[in-house]
Amino acid sequence: MRRLVVVGAGIAGLTAAFEWSRRRPGDEVVVLEAGGRVGGKVDRLELAGQWYDTGPEAVLARVPEAVELVEALGLGERLVAPATTQASIVLPDGRHPLPPGTVQGVPTSADGLAGVLTPGGVERVRAEAALPPLRLDGDVSVGALLRERLGDEVVDRLVEPLLGGVYAGRPDDLSLAATMPALAAQLARADSVLAAAVAARDAGARSRGDADGPVFVTVDGGIGVLPQALVDASGAQVRLRAPAHAIRRAGGRLEVAVGPVAAPEVLEADAVVVAAPAGKAARLLAGVAPDAVEPLRGIPYASMAVVAMAFPAQQVAAGSGLLVPPVTGRLVKGVTVSSSKWPHLSAGGLLRVRASVGRYGDEAQLQRDDDDLTAAVVADVADLLGLERPEPLAAHLVRWGGGLPQYLVGHPQRVVAVRDAVAAVPGLAVAGAAYDGVGVPACIRSARRAVDALA
Repeated sequence: MRRLVVVGAGIAGLTAAFEWSRRRPGDEVVVLEAGGRVGGKVDRLELAGQWYDTGPEAVLARVPEAVELVEALGLGERLVAPATTQASIVLPDGRHPLPPGTVQGVPTSADGLAGVLTPGGVERVRAEAALPPLRLDGDVSVGALLRERLGDEVVDRLVEPLLGGVYAGRPDDLSLAATMPALAAQLARADSVLAAAVAARDAGARSRGDADGPVFVTVDGGIGVLPQALVDASGAQVRLRAPAHAIRRAGGRLEVAVGPVAAPEVLEADAVVVAAPAGKAARLLAGVAPDAVEPLRGIPYASMAVVAMAFPAQQVAAGSGLLVPPVTGRLVKGVTVSSSKWPHLSAGGLLRVRASVGRYGDEAQLQRDDDDLTAAVVADVADLLGLERPEPLAAHLVRWGGGLPQYLVGHPQRVVAVRDAVAAVPGLAVAGAAYDGVGVPACIRSARRAVDALA
């Protein structure tokens, strides 16, 4: 029997434990978690009688990882498709439907952009094909490229609210190659951004086996059911409030120091998966894979908060939700109308809504105390949705301090450097949102990649 130690009980760490146990059912699997619960950012609470996600509220259905995992855990019958996916963008002059056919907010043509962009902004997009052929030399920021080629309005009104929702980051900081890999791949052979966006859209359509199926799905009971289901299915020994603080080589095995720094418990392992945020991973790997430290320290994190609200029954005309870019001056950056989006969350006729706050480099509003921040978000949401009955029946604030890694320019090179350093240490691997994607499917994929490397 061998022993696998996983550091971190987020979705990546728990998936690594589950995958290892499926492949080597006789092995001992130990998961170390510094906090008091499993799941990391995948969490849920009871909102007016319904389980409600406060972390990821959906997973991509058109990539296999998350749906396969849900089915492997025996939860396939609880998958739910959205009732509506029509979102709108809130701009200073009012609300506009999200234009169809964009690639993460990047338009494929100037058609359908009127209203979202000013007439001058539309013409700027239309003129992009006539610019000198595009030639990229290495990674660039999303904002730098798109502002030069398509204008500020495309970035500030279309791309920013989408990337801000996924990464809590800013297009002018974020890596094109890391956050828009499909577009970046096409830019290598296209003369314009518009042509590359068309090619990326078409390539994505060809790769999807079920083009008519839903883009996103969730689980009745919340994506937050997955962490405990993974623990139960893996049979792993999960140790809560057990912080790991060092890893070292000892002969042919690895040793993980756990607990008080002054008098740690030393846990021997044949294999270790570090599924912790980049900063903690850097500290853990300093003594065993020192070349991974600096690239890991180059991955900062953004803090954010989510407020889950239940209002009395009333009609709102907002589809699945609203994207709110900074140009509006609003506190809230996004609103999901869950009771409209997900059939199972319409139970009881209540209006169930969640809103997010906080962007990288602009987190001052998060310094408010809980009651003040909650009240401010509720007021902003009520105004955005035009609620006639704006007093919530319930409102819960959840803070994600240092919750989302920022894929800054050069991120793919940092990830390669980390993995090269770690691969030089037999029995060691890394996984998590710091590397190849922040969504649940990406974290699952990174966990499987780590187990493959160790196998």
